[in-house]
Amino acid sequence: MTTNFLETITPLILTYNEAPNIGRTLERLNWAKRIVVIDSFSDDQTLEILASYSQVEVYQRNFDHFAAQCNYGLEQIKTEWVLSLDADYILSNELIQELYSLPELPSKDAYFAKFKYCVFGKSLRGTLLPPRKVLYRKDKATYAEDGHAHRVEVSGNYGYLVGCINHDDRKSLSRWLQSQDRYLSIEARKLLTTPKSKLSFADRLRKQKAIAPIVILVYCLIIKGGILDGWAGWYYAWQRMLAEILLAIRLIELEQTHK
Repeated sequence: MTTNFLETITPLILTYNEAPNIGRTLERLNWAKRIVVIDSFSDDQTLEILASYSQVEVYQRNFDHFAAQCNYGLEQIKTEWVLSLDADYILSNELIQELYSLPELPSKDAYFAKFKYCVFGKSLRGTLLPPRKVLYRKDKATYAEDGHAHRVEVSGNYGYLVGCINHDDRKSLSRWLQSQDRYLSIEARKLLTTPKSKLSFADRLRKQKAIAPIVILVYCLIIKGGILDGWAGWYYAWQRMLAEILLAIRLIELEQTHK
């Protein structure tokens, strides 16, 4: 892949009060001629940071859900290819080099990337983050809601990038708890309204409430090797266990209120 091909890629990022993260993400995108950011009316220093990067174009839209924000973002893309990133996704050196050198890229319609989770900048051995489609042809992509999250649906064939993306969220614990409260309320409704036959094994386990938090703790520390990461591994395991406990509480609350 020649440098000219990079000119056919536009990074797309959603932001809302991402001052602790967005600068580090943008520093790894200095190769991009244009970066599209869809901001949900941030009221911290996010907009000031974005304004300091000349290739960034900011579009503001009131947030309703992630899929709608992303689809609005796709409307602003003028290139053939989109690199979809969260505001706390940091491209690794290996992935950047791969974008420069991948010879077969035009033969694919989408590419998955692997992730490494970071705790205050410290990379963990293993996390719960699955690979995600991050690079795809704009004209073959559309976003859809998926519980509290969203997914991009791309028609055509796909491949996998070798380089990884570092997920390095530096926002405060209180902000994380606020986000989890919103996300897990949506996730609980999804689990209760989706037929059991359509739920994954993991989701069926989560509906058992008492089991999932313990399983997640053991999985993060032992199966994924988090215990070897020291304090960062324990932090991540406790964080994920707490999220499962909060989900269990939400499930009980919804079940009791809809009797």
